[in-house]
Amino acid sequence: MSRQASKDTAAELAIRRLLHAAGLRYRVEYPVPGLARRRIDVAFTSVKVAILIDGCFWHGCPEHATQPKSNAEWWRQKLDRNMARDAETTEHLMAAGWEVLRFWEHETAEDVAVAVAETVERRRTQQRPGINRSAG
Repeated sequence: MSRQASKDTAAELAIRRLLHAAGLRYRVEYPVPGLARRRIDVAFTSVKVAILIDGCFWHGCPEHATQPKSNAEWWRQKLDRNMARDAETTEHLMAAGWEVLRFWEHETAEDVAVAVAETVERRRTQQRPGINRSAG
C-alpha cells in the first residue's frame, strides 16, 4: 500500500492541467478545516469549492471496484472505513459552507474540468454583490 500514490495521481494531474489552462487558480492538497490528516485534492478557497478525485478501488466505485480474494475480510473492513471517512469528510465540509464535488478516477478529465469551472463560476457569481437596477 505504501507504493500507491495518494496524491498527484494521473487523474488529478490531468484535471489540474485543464483547470490551470482555463485560467483557474487553486490550492493543492489543502487541509480539511477541523479534521486532522485529511486533505482536499483541489481547493478553491475563496469560494469554498472542494474537489476530491477518488480512486475506484480505494473508495468503492460502483462500476470498477474489485474485492480482493486473499484476506478478504480485512480488505472489506478497510475499504468500508475509507467510504465512511469519505462521507464524514463530505458532511463536515458541507456543514462548514463548502461545496463538495467528488469524481471517480475513471471520469474524463475534460468532463470534470467543465463541471468544476461551472461550479466555481456559479459560486463566484453568488458572492458578488447584486446591482440595484431599480434605484434611480
